[in-house]
Amino acid sequence: MKNIKYVLMIFVPSLVLNVWLFRFNKATIYRGGDATNMIEEFAAYGLSESMVYIVGGLKVLAALGLLLGFVYRKSIAPSALLMSVLMVGAIAMHFTVGDAPIKYLPAGLMLLSSLGILYADKKMA
Repeated sequence: MKNIKYVLMIFVPSLVLNVWLFRFNKATIYRGGDATNMIEEFAAYGLSESMVYIVGGLKVLAALGLLLGFVYRKSIAPSALLMSVLMVGAIAMHFTVGDAPIKYLPAGLMLLSSLGILYADKKMA
């Protein structure tokens, strides 16, 4: 259980930081609506550019909190919980624009992984 938690604590931040820091302005098959970058994707959901940076900041913060959990265990649960809530929101946004399931697959995977981290963290407490 401990090893699975640690793998997920690397997996989730790696994907989230990749999307928000390196793929922010790149088109992917997972972008909502017909968006080709993060700002267009949020616009497709009816959200402002300010929300892009608020949500992005929270996701990066949660990702860093998970990594920090390797040295400061108390950051794991709040970071995994925040990531879970943000991923529920991401999935909901994909539903609002009628996206195909492939588009919200990464958010679903991050949600399940974050919940797995929470579960494993509570089991090990």
